[in-house]
Amino acid sequence: MLLGVVAVLACLVSACGGSGDEEEFTGARLDQPYAAPTVELTDTDGAPYSLAADTDKPMTLVFFGYTHCPDLCPLVMNNIAAGLNRLDEDDREQVDMVFVTTDPKRDDEAALRDYLDDYGEGFIGLTGELDDIVAAGDPLHLYVNDGKKLPSGGYDLGGHSTFVLGIDDEAEAVVVWNQETSAVEFANDIHTLLSED
Repeated sequence: MLLGVVAVLACLVSACGGSGDEEEFTGARLDQPYAAPTVELTDTDGAPYSLAADTDKPMTLVFFGYTHCPDLCPLVMNNIAAGLNRLDEDDREQVDMVFVTTDPKRDDEAALRDYLDDYGEGFIGLTGELDDIVAAGDPLHLYVNDGKKLPSGGYDLGGHSTFVLGIDDEAEAVVVWNQETSAVEFANDIHTLLSED
C-alpha cells in the first residue's frame, strides 16, 4: 500500500512539474544558419530595408505573408504578437518583428502599416517588386509564389511558406518556428535565445 501511495505521489509531482515542459525549446535550431538576404525591400516609411544590413537587434523575427490572407497569416501573427507581449521589457527591447508581404500589388506601404498596427507597436513591414521578395525568401528557404495569373483570370497568391525565422545580430537565421507555435512557446524560446547571448 505504501508503494502505491508513493507511486501516486510521484505521478502527481511529475504532472505538476509542467514548468519544465513549458520552458522546453520548441523551435528548430539551425545547425547551419541561413545567411540573411542582402536584397533591399521598402519599409512602410518608404526607406530601403535589407534583412542582412538592417536587422541589428539581438533577435529579429521574420514572417512572409500578406494582408488579405484569410487564415494562416492572422493565426501566426496573433501568436507572434501575443508572444512578444509576454516578454519582459528588457527582452522586448531586444526584438524586432518584420513582416514581408508576398502580395506587393495590394500591400503598399500604407496597407502594411494599417495591418501591422493592429498587431503591435513597432512592427516593420516590407514590400517591393515581387521578384525581389522572391529573392529575399530564397536564402531563408522560404517559398514565395510567383503570383502568376490563373487560367480563370484570377491571381494565385496561395503559396507561401508559413515558417517564422529568427535572425540574430550577425545577420544569420539561427532558428525556425512552424505555424503551430503558440504565444507561450514564442516567448519562452525568444527568452532562451536572448539569455544565451
